[in-house]
Amino acid sequence: MGAGILGISRYIPEKIITNHDLEKMMDTSDEWIRTRTGIEERRIADDNTNTSDMAYEAARKAIENAGITAEEIDMILVATVTPDRPFPSVACMIQEKLGAKNAAAMDISAACAGFMYGIVTAKQFIDCGTYKHILVVGVEKLSKITDWEDRNTAVLFGDGAGAAVIGNVSEGRGILSFELGADGTGAKHLYQDEYIIMNGREVFKFAVRQMGESCVNVIEKAGLQKEDIDFLIPHQANIRIMEASRQRLELPEEKMSKTVNKFGNTSSASIPLSLVDDLEAGRIKDDDIIVMVGFGGGLTWGAIAIKWGR
Repeated sequence: MGAGILGISRYIPEKIITNHDLEKMMDTSDEWIRTRTGIEERRIADDNTNTSDMAYEAARKAIENAGITAEEIDMILVATVTPDRPFPSVACMIQEKLGAKNAAAMDISAACAGFMYGIVTAKQFIDCGTYKHILVVGVEKLSKITDWEDRNTAVLFGDGAGAAVIGNVSEGRGILSFELGADGTGAKHLYQDEYIIMNGREVFKFAVRQMGESCVNVIEKAGLQKEDIDFLIPHQANIRIMEASRQRLELPEEKMSKTVNKFGNTSSASIPLSLVDDLEAGRIKDDDIIVMVGFGGGLTWGAIAIKWGR
């Protein structure tokens, strides 16, 4: 038996900001945003909803989906760069709300690659037998660190949360291979001062190169060929970056997840948000082989090949 996903869910705020709404706020246009990013709208949490609130909602439903109780969770890992406050961690905050009294808890800061880092970290504890059930949450309230007067970044980001319970799954299923990486020399291209600061051109070049390479690497590590891949879930940052990864794997369009149009870039939440979307739509079935890949500030990246199913 290997580590895999036993249950998964998500939370998305109700408030929608469309490109047309942004046209009224800044010098931009729906056409400009769509053609360059693929984004049409994004969800924004209200002032009374914190990162921990979104994390809790996604986590509660993921535990229920896994068919276990909160007391059976051994560890909570929350990937976020927008915690409610520097400490206590969001993981500790939702531990209390969930009643997961037996769980260790900590946050992970790897920006948009955070959910991949969380899944791979959880796998290590499961594989060595230390823990049986680990809750991994990717959650961001990027709206609170977005400069809504900067049209280069304000059009990109949204809020949301996705959560997964990691544990042993049936033989042959689960995580087949993974890759994590970082290049701190690129930190200057994407960081937070008061707000998110990004050198879009440099991040684009890095992402196109690294996402494609990471996809190929995890396929090779798993002993697979490109034609074995049933579905690709890339970090939903920019449709052009996502398309470059799909083309690198020679996959048809219908085999790539696309939620960037309705959620924007939700950083560490984007991959689990997309995974839930595709599961609910029936695009992913048991025993499908999926590649998930993300990149983010740091610069960081991570990819996972997984055979779906419990």
